[in-house]
This record gives sequence, C-alpha cells and structure tokens, in this order.
Amino acid sequence: MKNRPHKAKSRELIDRPLSRKQELFVKELVSKDGQITMREAAINAGYSPGAAHTRAYELTNPHISPHVCRAIREYRAELDEKYGVSYQRHLRDLQTIRDMALQNGAYSAAVQAEYRRGQAQGNIYVSKSEIRHGSIDSMSKEEVLKALEELKQSYAPITIDVTPESEPNASNRSKARERILAGPAGRDEALEQEADGDEA
Repeated sequence: MKNRPHKAKSRELIDRPLSRKQELFVKELVSKDGQITMREAAINAGYSPGAAHTRAYELTNPHISPHVCRAIREYRAELDEKYGVSYQRHLRDLQTIRDMALQNGAYSAAVQAEYRRGQAQGNIYVSKSEIRHGSIDSMSKEEVLKALEELKQSYAPITIDVTPESEPNASNRSKARERILAGPAGRDEALEQEADGDEA
C-alpha cells in the first residue's frame, strides 16, 4: 500500500505542465544537441549562470523532474520524425532537387541528383573497384622479373632512329673546322690544299 501513493505522486509529477523556463530548456537542449552543454542550455533558458549547472542536473534527472525528461524525449522524437532521413524521403527529396534544377536550367545539378537517386536505389549504378591481394614482397624473384618484363613490353616507348646513314657535308665541315682552328696563317695553307685537292 505504501507504493501506491508514491506511484500516484510520480504520475502527478510526469503529468505536470512545464514552466516557461523548463520549456525553453527542453528546446535549447534538444535543438542544439551536441552543440551546447546542459549548463549552457539552462543559461539560455533564463536560469542564473551560478545555479545553471545544478538546474541542468535537476531538469535532466528523471527522479527529480520526470515531466521535463518526458518533454525532452517527446521533443527529440518530434525532431527525429521531422528531420530524420528515411529511404523514401531521401529519394523524394532528390527528385525534388532534380526537378527544381531542371526548371532553373542547372542541368549538371539535375544529373547529379538523378545519379544519386540511382545510387540510393542500389541496383542502377554499380561501383566497380579492383582489389588486388598481396604485394611485391610476397612475390618470388622470378615473378618480379617476369612482371617487369611485361611492363617493359606494354609500356616501352617506340623509338625511331632519324640519324642519316651518311653525311654528305661531313668532309666540308671538318675542313672548315680545321681552317678556324689553324688561325690566319693556317687558313691560307688549308685553302691552298683544298684548291689543290679540287684540281686533282
């Protein structure tokens, strides 16, 4: 029999309406979840900074403030339902983005949205990637040499020899070089030898 009054009292506490500050605390805490601390949420709700830590503890303790904890759970569920991502909502939102992009002439964005819809579907676009197991460390010397030879054959550059077989002006060049190196006195001799050679 002693438990009944306690249960009635806790039921009364859960059903108690929130005060204005408690309501603001719930909204601050849940809407900025992960961005602010419980103490900051209490300060933003209007509690004094000196007592904010204690108030935040009391407001989030189900034994002290079960009505506030219930409101936190309910508001969190409401936001999850409103902003949560489901498969159908995701596809619908991508379709809306695609349609708006087409209307605005943003064809690249429209294609991207449609591509993402296809990826979400899972069976339209298949991502292929090659996975190789092992490394050069696990290969034998013969395997490494064979692989290198295959690479040489595959990627060897084609070279074409453009050197002429014989240079017709090679003798003239060498004669000119000799004249330059011989200086002024040697130039006359070289010219005379050239002339003699041409006459013969």
